[in-house]
Amino acid sequence: MACALGRSRHSKELMDSRVRIIGGHWKRSWLPVLALEGLRPTPDRVREALFNWLGQDLSGWHCLDLFAGTGVLGFEAASRGAARVTLVERHPKLVRSLEAVKARLDAQAVAIVQADVGQWLRSTPPRPHDLVLLDPPYHAGWIDRLLPVLPAWLGPQGRLYVESEFALTDERLAAGGDYGLEVIRAAKAGQVHYHLLARKEAPAHPCGQQHDGEA
Repeated sequence: MACALGRSRHSKELMDSRVRIIGGHWKRSWLPVLALEGLRPTPDRVREALFNWLGQDLSGWHCLDLFAGTGVLGFEAASRGAARVTLVERHPKLVRSLEAVKARLDAQAVAIVQADVGQWLRSTPPRPHDLVLLDPPYHAGWIDRLLPVLPAWLGPQGRLYVESEFALTDERLAAGGDYGLEVIRAAKAGQVHYHLLARKEAPAHPCGQQHDGEA
């Protein structure tokens, strides 16, 4: 749900589109998409694939949504029963929009943090999560910078979702360093590559290991 520089294309805040939650308690609820440069909500079909991989019931999960943007990934997780969802977003207009959505849905499990993701991860003691969602601005090197840090934020069976402009293969992971992670699911929808990663020593999980090709 990245917002690259947070620079508006217009002189005022616009809500010129919407994105819907596709499953769980808030199914069919709409979230606003502000007209901000670089803001690209994860498409319905990609979110549907992700939660098919994870399982539809996330009851009790602790989730961390970095570069939250519209918040649709994090609110989708909360809609499916996650006990705690932390949304990290830097842009003030997006933070205000996230706060408004949280209030409208009475999403008590959702916590919103206004911060630069890199600075927040460096200054915050790591806590294990069941799911970390990483959909950063494209062509900005965020994935290479954050992958060494994020394993500390995953529980033993935690999953890391990564959305990017390139295919994230095990070979690419190995070239960047030994993060102790492997790709267990991957697919592509249009120009969007999306992946699910886990610890190499993680116990078997229902999502298995599979590359799904073009969605």
